[in-house]
Amino acid sequence: MDREYDEQYRQIARQFAENAAVLQAIGDETRQHIILSMMQLPSHAMGGARVGAITEKTHLSRPAVSHHIKILKDAGIVGKRSEGTKNYYYLTNENSKFDSLLQLFENVMDLSQKLNNKAAEDS
Repeated sequence: MDREYDEQYRQIARQFAENAAVLQAIGDETRQHIILSMMQLPSHAMGGARVGAITEKTHLSRPAVSHHIKILKDAGIVGKRSEGTKNYYYLTNENSKFDSLLQLFENVMDLSQKLNNKAAEDS
């Protein structure tokens, strides 16, 4: 069990490192609010929302929205579509980011269960 535990532990540690940007991006309450707001904007279905629309929905300043959008974009959660000088931001369909998080959480749950079972057997 120790060797198996060690390998699974190292895998989880790698997965945490690989997902650090996404975890940091979605861990912030303001960015969570922006994501939820983007889902509610009518323009979401039309390929994205402009910073002004997100600002109105969130009641944040334009610079604050732009800052948070950049973090979400860098993490691969938000994409950008340009039409001339206008930029439209949308939630990406890049499921690999969320699939990777799901795999991480499944591995954490699996190892946790194994450790709990081992502890129960040892007592």
